[in-house]
This record gives sequence, C-alpha cells and structure tokens, in this order.
Amino acid sequence: MDDKTMQAIMGLIMYGGDAKSNAVEAIQAAKASDFSMADEKLEAAKESLVKAHQSQTEMLTKEAQGESTEITLLTVHSQDHLMTGIAFTDLAKEIVDLYKVIDKK
Repeated sequence: MDDKTMQAIMGLIMYGGDAKSNAVEAIQAAKASDFSMADEKLEAAKESLVKAHQSQTEMLTKEAQGESTEITLLTVHSQDHLMTGIAFTDLAKEIVDLYKVIDKK
C-alpha cells in the first residue's frame, strides 16, 4: 500500500472519529441547554465529514483511474469510521433539535 493511500485511509479514520466525537459533544451540550455550543459542535462535525469525504474522494479517484486499492482490514475500518461519523452527526442534529423543542416548553 502506497503512502498516499495510507494517508487517505488515516484521514477517513481520523476525521470520521472527530465527526463522531463532535456529534456526541453536541448532544451533551444540548442536554445541558447550551445550544450555541451544540451548534458549534455540529458545525465542527460537519467540517470533519467534509475532510473525511475529501480523503475518500482521493481513493475513489484512484480507483476510477484504474488503480485499485488493496482491501485490507484497515481499509474497511476506515470506511466504518466514516459511516459511523455520518450516522452520529445525522442523529445528533435531530437530537439537538428535540432538546431545543423541549427547552421552549
């Protein structure tokens, strides 16, 4: 596996994990009625996902150009981090919105 591919894989792991962490922190902030912090954490999660997608796009571009990436446990693990980050961020947005509704009542 070449260095560029390894960097892309590590980008998926790192930024996907950051997105998940920020999403969880957004929920915790909303639970404490700190909605400005919750919104900041959701934005940080979104930014991390953009960076993760950039890493994934590098890998997809190589594949489209005929340079297949070796599928290893590390490759699968990186995709898992990205998908978990996406799922947590999507759910965190909904949970933060629910806390906002509850706080208004």
